[in-house]
Amino acid sequence: MYMKTKTAFITGGSKGIGFGIAKKLNQQGINCVLVGRNQQTLDQAVSQLQNSSQAGVLGIVADVRDSSSLERAVAVTMDRFGGIDYLIANAGVGHFASIEDLTLAQWQETIDINLSGVFYTVKAAWEAIKKSQGYIITISSLAGTNFFEKGTAYNASKFGLTGFTQALMLDARKYGIKTTTIMPGSVATYFNNRIPTEADAWKIQIDDIGQIVSDLINMHPRVLPSKIEVRPTQPN
Repeated sequence: MYMKTKTAFITGGSKGIGFGIAKKLNQQGINCVLVGRNQQTLDQAVSQLQNSSQAGVLGIVADVRDSSSLERAVAVTMDRFGGIDYLIANAGVGHFASIEDLTLAQWQETIDINLSGVFYTVKAAWEAIKKSQGYIITISSLAGTNFFEKGTAYNASKFGLTGFTQALMLDARKYGIKTTTIMPGSVATYFNNRIPTEADAWKIQIDDIGQIVSDLINMHPRVLPSKIEVRPTQPN
């Protein structure tokens, strides 16, 4: 057991933004628990981090749509590292289609992962975060305030997530817990299984989001940036 190094619990942590956050935090000596649905992808991510790790790294298979699997993941984390100091709710999915083409299954998956999954994650880790007086960070999107064509499901999930996190901030700060939602624009990531290319160099990079998270958790305890919008410096 690593005691008392700080520990981050990161959903969707095996690739994309979640992995970028894990890499940055782990380099700073923070234990990182990567939560994802695919064992092979998790194993690869854990192996990459361990090559330059300054702290513990653990991959746990769990589905944010299943509250019981998240509760088990939190229990394993507590047993291994003794606590959770930073909860990063990052897992997300996107289905983009007009209302006539959007299927019931696509709508349900988007809401279940992007919105309900964050609620389940926070509920599962709530007592651990209360004990540590830790930090909850959700990864929303500029789509959480800006609607667009073919975005009914995604906009609904991210508008909901932004509102959820802001209300959570008011509940959580009574316990000494900080809460922030980060709302990125275009990010060069594996979102929806898209592979980033050199053409994505103009976009926000996953390391940039990792740096934002690092900056947040290292701010003075009296400072609480509750909502952060971040965009590429230049449009495509």
